[in-house]
Amino acid sequence: MSNPSPQQDGTPDAGTPQDAGLLSSNAELETVLAAWHEATLRLEQTHELLQAEVRRLSDELEIKNRELARKNRMADLGQVASYVAHEVRNHLVPVSLYINLLERRCSDDSGSVDILTKVSSCVTALESTVTDLLNFAADPNPTLGSIELDVLVDDVVGSLQQQLSAQQIDIDVDVPRNTTVSVDSEMTRSVLLNLIFNAMDAMPHGGEIVVTGCSGHQGVELEIADSGPGLPDEVREHLFEPFYTTKRDGTGLGLAIVEQIVRAHGAHISAMNCPEGGAAFTLSFPRRFAMEAAA
Repeated sequence: MSNPSPQQDGTPDAGTPQDAGLLSSNAELETVLAAWHEATLRLEQTHELLQAEVRRLSDELEIKNRELARKNRMADLGQVASYVAHEVRNHLVPVSLYINLLERRCSDDSGSVDILTKVSSCVTALESTVTDLLNFAADPNPTLGSIELDVLVDDVVGSLQQQLSAQQIDIDVDVPRNTTVSVDSEMTRSVLLNLIFNAMDAMPHGGEIVVTGCSGHQGVELEIADSGPGLPDEVREHLFEPFYTTKRDGTGLGLAIVEQIVRAHGAHISAMNCPEGGAAFTLSFPRRFAMEAAA
């Protein structure tokens, strides 16, 4: 008996239509699996991108919520400050008049005049506090105008030259000429005065203040640095909070008012310690303010 051929015993041959169909099915399955794998990878990547975007939006929302809460607190504080300031000022006016009357009546009594002079000094200090409260309560509404920042800095420094010399403080100004920004000149002058006064307070026995300006693609920056003891971490964290102060006779409103004015300009203020010692406050005016002024 002869041996059966591969076709006769039912075993498929490599070249049969059955084998070709099996190969075709395997190829299709591999294609489907590859497509599935690619789709899975894309879904994972999309999922990761969505998670990153959700985290970013959540962080942004948290920042906005904190900023909104801060604005609400500031608004409430402003209303209280305004009410208290007006009430105190209304009572200070007659007190000042009564002190003047008493000074005239007691002009021959040097002891009484001395006491009244001290009382008058206290009233003046209280009036200054009331002014700070009213400035803090006011909503800054800057009237923008094109000014040369270097000219304004020179003018402010010139007005303080006598006090700086008396306190043995050297001041060095390095602001490029024709550094033009669009700001409220009087408000900006107030900011500069406050920051320089703070630097002077940090150096009661003399030192150095350096005012440096620069402009670039991001905008204009102005730094006021001193050679004082610097800012402790616990102080730097609360610098711009209303009523926070390390001074015995301070109201804690100076830097809070400065930040209000800076924010009203769409600008930014930051504080840091210099590597070589001392503290530095940096005002950052956005590019659009520099561009508006230069136009």
